[in-house]
Amino acid sequence: MSQKAKILGQLRENYLFAVVRGKTAEEGYKISESCIAGGIKNIEVTYTTPGAGSVIQKLSETVDDKTAVIGAGTVLDPATANEAILSGAKFVVSPHFDSSIAKVCHRYAIPYLPGCGSVTEIISAMETGVDVVKLFPGGLLGASFIKDVHGPLPYAEMMPSGGVSLDNLDQWMKAGAWAVGVGSALTADLEQLGFDSVTKKAAAFSEKVKELKQKN
Repeated sequence: MSQKAKILGQLRENYLFAVVRGKTAEEGYKISESCIAGGIKNIEVTYTTPGAGSVIQKLSETVDDKTAVIGAGTVLDPATANEAILSGAKFVVSPHFDSSIAKVCHRYAIPYLPGCGSVTEIISAMETGVDVVKLFPGGLLGASFIKDVHGPLPYAEMMPSGGVSLDNLDQWMKAGAWAVGVGSALTADLEQLGFDSVTKKAAAFSEKVKELKQKN
């Protein structure tokens, strides 16, 4: 099995992606730790976090691959993708599709999950060798978008990000989401209740996924 296929397998099995946006590098690291403690094993450190590369590197050095898969989010250009990968990122996510980012990721056999919001964008991404696209903004597109796309493109793999909550998680899973990205829902109580609140919310999402997988 190739490195890329192995990483994709882990991401799919873990299912939940924690979209980490810290105000500082330290906060980004602690949010990531809290999500892992709560059972979310795909950690997407966004480049809106100051010093995101250092956070990715530190997590990659301290967290075993079997415990969590560390990647980069909000990657807007190939230079940032290159930095993220050299810092240890095992996957790269962007809010848009950029073929030049795809080339960098393919060069290093790292999965690239670009943000797409239409069938045209999804096809363009797939034609460059992208295996999974991020549906963004997920809250605007809705779970029915996956079903609609699977009509003409039954083999398209999609991960919604943005607007995913405990209340609609079942809708996304039933629609056929390859995985889901969760962001602000995890840190809603961070300022008032601290990092323990992030762990508790991560655990709630993890338990919900287990419950829904057992039902299906």
